[in-house]
Amino acid sequence: MLFPTPGLSSADEAVLAEVDRMREELRYQLQSVPAVWVGGLRKFLTADAVSASNSIEGFKVSTVDVEDLLAGERDVEVSDENRAETSAYARMMTYIQSLHDVADFEYGVGFLNALHWMLQGHRHSPRKPAGQWRRGPVYVTDARDPSIAAYTAPDVERVPGLMRELVDWLNTPTDAHPLVAAAMGHLHLVSIHPWADGNGRMSRSLQTLMIAREGVIAPEFSSIEAWLGRPGNTWEYYQVLGRRGSVYRPDQDVAEWIRFSLTAYHQQAQTVHARVERSRRVWDGAAEYLQAAGSDERIVSALHDVAMAGRVRRTRYEQAEGLNTQQAQRDLREMVRREVLVPVGRTRARYYAAGPRFPEHVLETARTPSVLVDPYADRT
Repeated sequence: MLFPTPGLSSADEAVLAEVDRMREELRYQLQSVPAVWVGGLRKFLTADAVSASNSIEGFKVSTVDVEDLLAGERDVEVSDENRAETSAYARMMTYIQSLHDVADFEYGVGFLNALHWMLQGHRHSPRKPAGQWRRGPVYVTDARDPSIAAYTAPDVERVPGLMRELVDWLNTPTDAHPLVAAAMGHLHLVSIHPWADGNGRMSRSLQTLMIAREGVIAPEFSSIEAWLGRPGNTWEYYQVLGRRGSVYRPDQDVAEWIRFSLTAYHQQAQTVHARVERSRRVWDGAAEYLQAAGSDERIVSALHDVAMAGRVRRTRYEQAEGLNTQQAQRDLREMVRREVLVPVGRTRARYYAAGPRFPEHVLETARTPSVLVDPYADRT
């Protein structure tokens, strides 16, 4: 038995309508900006989701470091463990994103286990097999006292049947809004906890896949993992899940989970809208500066990365603009000569940061924080 999908309150309906409106606006907005700029934003959002979801599980790699790892940089100062977890999750996330428009796609037990192998295969062991259902009990321990089980997953004998039921549910058309269905998919999978490890990231990834399959906007814009990875939100995430009880009870009302998920969708949409607007203003400001300085306007992507992320590497700039190594090096050296950029580090580990002549108004735009509103404020 799985959790029944709860009905929506009038407040839920209003919040959901606002999320739909923001997502549609974003889709049209992205059609009117430079492709290289959108490509950079998509890479950032993917890296941000990977960084955030891994951080929930204790693997700490900054978004900019994830971006560098995804770009193929080897000299990134992260531990071997964090590098392995980042690479595995990014590989799975990239595959999930590629499935957004596959015509004959369907969910299956083998498919979910294959995704799990992509995530956990580097940790496969007889005690914690990857790509296979767990072989024994699994517990979620209390953050305050690891000797206490905050949640005990269903008995191992029930896992195959529950997962077949979940797969059937995933493949059955529903009247529920796709965002609500995706939230329920997350809840079903994380509650069954079918694997020995990696259940949280698999559940968040399933939600991302279900949203991407909806097809409203590009899959990179479909994840709420970055929102869930913020410390306060992570704490509330665990609290909401914890209030389901310490054992699997699918015969309960999970309206609170839907409200929490709708808040996440709404505030992540706000965040992406703010990022898009701030990024666009940074791009335009950097382009105007380069034009006035008589520099090649393609360098705008490098200045944009420095303003938004604090640094740019030669390979990132090279890939963004489709340049060869010599062209990229020449452009960056020219910016160093003009003191717009300063090199940091040596040889392959080198990156470029803002120099003393970097346009201050561009940096100020990038540093301006956005304000998030509670979508349920003043709603009953």
